[in-house]
Amino acid sequence: MSDTPTETGAAAPDSLLQHAERVRASGVLGRSGQTRRLFDFLVECAVSGRVPKEIEVAIDAFGKGAGFDATQDALVRVYVHKLRRKLDVYYSGPGQGAAGRLLIPRGEYRLVVAAAPLQVRRSALSRREGLGVALIGVLLATTLVLGVQRLRAAGPAAAADVAAARQSPVWRPLLADDRPVEIVLGDYYIFGERKPGETQSSRLVREYDINSRGDLEQRLKQQPELAARYEDLNLGYLPTASAYALRQVLPVLLAAGKQVHITLASELTPQVFKTSHIVYIGYLSALGMLQDVVFAGSRFTVGASFDELIDSVSGTPYVSEAGGPLKDSERYRDYGYVSTFAGPSGNRLVIVAGTRDTAVMQTAEMLTNPQRLAELSGRVGREAAFEALYEVYGVDRTNIEARLLVASALEASAIWSEQAWQSAAGQATAAKSVPVPVPVPVAATAGAATPVRPGEKPKVRSHGDRSAADQGRLTQ
Repeated sequence: MSDTPTETGAAAPDSLLQHAERVRASGVLGRSGQTRRLFDFLVECAVSGRVPKEIEVAIDAFGKGAGFDATQDALVRVYVHKLRRKLDVYYSGPGQGAAGRLLIPRGEYRLVVAAAPLQVRRSALSRREGLGVALIGVLLATTLVLGVQRLRAAGPAAAADVAAARQSPVWRPLLADDRPVEIVLGDYYIFGERKPGETQSSRLVREYDINSRGDLEQRLKQQPELAARYEDLNLGYLPTASAYALRQVLPVLLAAGKQVHITLASELTPQVFKTSHIVYIGYLSALGMLQDVVFAGSRFTVGASFDELIDSVSGTPYVSEAGGPLKDSERYRDYGYVSTFAGPSGNRLVIVAGTRDTAVMQTAEMLTNPQRLAELSGRVGREAAFEALYEVYGVDRTNIEARLLVASALEASAIWSEQAWQSAAGQATAAKSVPVPVPVPVAATAGAATPVRPGEKPKVRSHGDRSAADQGRLTQ
């Protein structure tokens, strides 16, 4: 059976209006006035038998002037694309099993009613999205439950370890008040790509400079010809290390009676910095709006890709080997990064990160192990803002051991400088649905080390100006 809906011909106005009212009542159109205006306009046109052109939609639905240039402004195509997605969501959820469905034919700006028999089964993509959303919800809920159970079931020795970890310079400042803790998980935005003539995406794409729905919409405005190929699917994925690292860290926070919230880096907003402590867990490449803040006062900078960190004091490059092809028994290096510093409103930030999964898992272990925390404390002394780099050894994607390479004070005055803060705030992305974990590793390409003279601090590069080594595409 084909997944492509076909038109029933000219639908009776009453039938089309009934479909439209059910869509409105479901709430799937959201709060966007633009999307609702477009939908209402297309319904009116369909009832009257009118088939508007793109310029007519721009003028009559969006209030543009007669001088609107569709070749330079993709406004109509972007919102038609959004409306198609909202209709897909409705008919794969609340409207599933309806006697027909509303459809916007490709390349046209009109609503029609599609034949009912073709809507019996959901598309593979819709099933994948629904399953993915469920899986990530189960992942986070299960991890939280396991963290609570682990805390409750802990014997005297484990409880003593948690208590000792809470007194370390990493965790003590964050646990000393009644502010809530926002755990931020580094995630990756992916979108769909259609082949010419297809009505649904046939593959998933990850581009390093498209990190949210807002980024995709901006790209479509800049390159309107891509609107027929790219579409937002409300999809994303988390690295596999996230759940393990979260399970390690949660007992330390819960034992202090802290109110804990979990969010995704792609959903983080600057407002959180005013109300909560922040604990980031994930890849360095998924820091999102935190990236410029984290590296503003750091001795490290990102190299040719996020698999490489360069020490600006010694000029030493540290390149992860975890992203390349490895034999099952082959030993490899990965790098874990830790930092903690004060936020802009008296709050604290703790960064638990790594270049790849192995390092993220090991770093979480190090920050909850009293002996390794004591080692770190001995190296940084009384510094309130500090960072550390660990060399992590792994075999068969499993973290085996680690050693502390560098531990030093952060340049605290640079962290919340106007430039760093504005850059971070500017990377705040549009909120999106909880993303779907996709079983594909992040595949940034490690490049040659950037020459750095000892004592020279290289410029921290943002998402937009990294080298071509980081502009590849990861597809499925």
